[in-house]
Amino acid sequence: MTLDELKPGDSGVIVSVGGDGPLRCRLLDMGLIPRTRVTLNKRAPMGDPIEIRVRGYELTLRADDARKIQVREESGT
Repeated sequence: MTLDELKPGDSGVIVSVGGDGPLRCRLLDMGLIPRTRVTLNKRAPMGDPIEIRVRGYELTLRADDARKIQVREESGT
């Protein structure tokens, strides 16, 4: 599943980060690296952007960018 498919309050662990060149580097620089736990905090009213919690801070991402990040949903969160 991708990061944008999580529901508010759900958590997952990043499996892989896609994207091309500068976009992939930007996502990795923001701390979105494999084996990192992320939680979807909320979505904007129209569904874009989304706010996630990663490494102790809140980060807002466009849904298109979040679609490039593969996650494994954590059960029981």
